[in-house]
Amino acid sequence: MGAICVDAGTSVIKAVGYDRRGAETAVARGRAAVRRPAPDRAEQDMHEVWAAVAAAVREVREALAEPVDFVAVTAQGDGAWLVDASGEPTGPAVLWNDGRAASVVDRWAAAGLPERAFRVGGNPTFPGLPHAILTWLREHEPSRVENAAACLTCGGWVFSRLTGRIAVDASDASAPFLDLRTRRYSPELLALFGMAWAAPLLPEPVEHGDRVAPLGAEAAAALGLPAGTPVVLAPYDIATTAFGVGAIEPGQACGILGTTLCTETTVAEPPLDGEPVGVTLALDTGYLRAFPTLAGADVLHWACRTLGVPDPEALAVLAARSAPGADGLTFLPYLSPAGERVPFTDPAARGTITGLTLNHGPEHLARAVFEGLSLVVRDCLDTIGGRIEDLRVCGGGAANDFWAALIADVTGLPVHRSADREVGARGAHFTGLVATGARTGLAEAARELVRLRDTFTPDPGRAGIYHDKFTGFRALRSGVPPWGRHA
Repeated sequence: MGAICVDAGTSVIKAVGYDRRGAETAVARGRAAVRRPAPDRAEQDMHEVWAAVAAAVREVREALAEPVDFVAVTAQGDGAWLVDASGEPTGPAVLWNDGRAASVVDRWAAAGLPERAFRVGGNPTFPGLPHAILTWLREHEPSRVENAAACLTCGGWVFSRLTGRIAVDASDASAPFLDLRTRRYSPELLALFGMAWAAPLLPEPVEHGDRVAPLGAEAAAALGLPAGTPVVLAPYDIATTAFGVGAIEPGQACGILGTTLCTETTVAEPPLDGEPVGVTLALDTGYLRAFPTLAGADVLHWACRTLGVPDPEALAVLAARSAPGADGLTFLPYLSPAGERVPFTDPAARGTITGLTLNHGPEHLARAVFEGLSLVVRDCLDTIGGRIEDLRVCGGGAANDFWAALIADVTGLPVHRSADREVGARGAHFTGLVATGARTGLAEAARELVRLRDTFTPDPGRAGIYHDKFTGFRALRSGVPPWGRHA
């Protein structure tokens, strides 16, 4: 069964072609600019995103040697992609990393609303979520909201251009208004944020067999595909990435080593009573618990600049000159100016190096940086809880052999790497196979089609060193006062 799967990321938009055996046979990439008209803003032209998707799909279609049985779409999540009654944008998309609504979130936090909302929706409150963006737009650009008929996410926008149908996947709908127990929009959450007025803008979330619609005639002409080809709205990208590496059932975890370190696993029930951190998404198979940090692989690039090495691979070579434990150095890698959001929330969190003496050199600092990021992955896994049997890593950082092996030692888990280049699209492929009846479930698709490139097994001796280091790391990050705040 031939298929084309779209993964519309924030800056890179990919289309991947799969042959009837499920092999990845063609990849096309395009870009849609992220515009920043003010320091706290991140926007995209919605038609530019659609044009990039169409161009990528056309390129893959021309490279495929067999008919296309379906198209599946996954994309960046959150933000607000507003369309009017005719399906046209009311302005640029406001993205997940837009900060204009920070004052709205601060106002809500002062009233204690985020924690109350977590007990129903299982998700945090931050400026890039639809409720904060819509509230800000209503206060500052009311025409954008008054002219809107629906608030979509990126995946819903692309799906609407392909099919003419206005819809949102349940994973995209999870934050901020979904009651995770009923999987329906919560009147309680809408009332909590004073947003009953926004209810008409929220498309009903789709799951299971309701996520397929036929390709429209206009889109078919643009893509070079037959009208009526099934189009599948897959969950948003962090969920399809977990699917694509085979982390589908409880006990299997996924680690995305990218701009964010996103550590995630599926759970049977939403954890609404614990500490209000992390993201919880409704899936056909249960729920995804995801912990996307604010500081990730960018910390490696900071270390490269600071230590004068050209790239993370060279940084790894330098780090390997130090023994495990970095001769007593511990690095807290909270370098984002916005602090950290998982596995704890503190906007004032800052990076810290402890144990430094005149005996330490660049190799110790390099190793401490890699160890600090790896300890964050373990910190997130411990906070998620439950029995984790293995960790499947992907993203740009997963190509670094030294880091992948170190994560195995620090977490004490086997670390697997996928042979696929585009695991988010692969997860959309699995969703499409199930939605069109070609497979009975995601687990079946994963067992048949996930291909692992290699596995790193934890070294028992080093695992013991890092068990002790993790204990000190947790105590340190919980007790550093007050994160170097400036008065």
